[in-house]
Amino acid sequence: MSETIEDFYAVIPAGGIGSRLWPLSRADAPKFLHDLTGSGHSLLRDTWDRLEPLTGPDRIAVVTGRAHRAAVEAELPGIADLNVFLESEPRESAAAIGLAAAILHRREPDVIVGSFSADHVIRSTRVFEFAVRDAVEVAREGYICTIGITPTEPAIGFGYIKKGPELVVEGAREAALVESFVEKPDLDTAKAYLADRGYLWNAGMFIAKASVLLDEIAANEPELHAGLLELAEAWDDRDRRGPAVDRIWPRLKKIAIDYAVAEPAARRGHLAVVPGHFDWDDVGDFASLTKLINNGRKNDLAVLGPNARVLTDGASGILVSQTSRVISLVGVQDIVVVDTPDALLVTTVEHAQRVKGVVESLKLTGRGDVL
Repeated sequence: MSETIEDFYAVIPAGGIGSRLWPLSRADAPKFLHDLTGSGHSLLRDTWDRLEPLTGPDRIAVVTGRAHRAAVEAELPGIADLNVFLESEPRESAAAIGLAAAILHRREPDVIVGSFSADHVIRSTRVFEFAVRDAVEVAREGYICTIGITPTEPAIGFGYIKKGPELVVEGAREAALVESFVEKPDLDTAKAYLADRGYLWNAGMFIAKASVLLDEIAANEPELHAGLLELAEAWDDRDRRGPAVDRIWPRLKKIAIDYAVAEPAARRGHLAVVPGHFDWDDVGDFASLTKLINNGRKNDLAVLGPNARVLTDGASGILVSQTSRVISLVGVQDIVVVDTPDALLVTTVEHAQRVKGVVESLKLTGRGDVL
């Protein structure tokens, strides 16, 4: 068992439905509650298992929607009730992570918090642990620290972090200031980033003293900061918490932590990055899921579903089955088939990103029953 970090608290934001994975991922069964890797556990449980050696079971908090409380607690039977922070409705990552930071800071003023998405896939967990420990040491020096993933290919589905000058911190093997964030590039640009070696994938992991994180929110989004502090002040009083959430939460600004914290901090020289030399994927669509399950083998057909009944002849891609229907795929390449009791998706790996558009169309036409 690894030694835990005494002043460290891990926060798992568990929100969003993963619309590019529809109809597998739904509002009542979001991506983080699915086993997408064949591990036998949900992505949320895998995230918990990665973090527990760093924190122990009593220092992991989950921020999730009220509708998902029962499912989250079923997946994480070891989580303490006081560490489940419920949102009344989605308000984006700055509010979710900021709420956790504000509550934990009120309970423990010197706490260092780290935010780790509930629905990412990480292999080489020991290497992940090393990166987190390095990031905590950087955070002790007053920086907000992110973990950037060392690119292994010219990916166009991820944002990038451009590294700046090296940062020497005792106890951290390597770190750098962040020069800038870069949006998802085209293929030629991604190839240039890979060759440059000065760019890392942005995995959305942030580690900082809770006080420093809150100060950054205050500097950039003062109204959001004020609301978070008001919520934190009422949170541990059961009689006051519900009314405070109902009154304050819907008024909080919807903004990603990248825009509310990370990018402004980088401009002021307050943001650092530690490279993560481990396999990582955000499983953002069926193309990435296909690649993940097939380990990059393009001529294979990945099959998900414990009771899948499939006949295949010369087919490749991915099949996800939640029914007992027999599905036959003959001579189709890079196919994506997702068969659920009330919805069927057929597309290709190439067009996997367009699935989000289907979800938007269903919303506009009032077919929310399948969302």
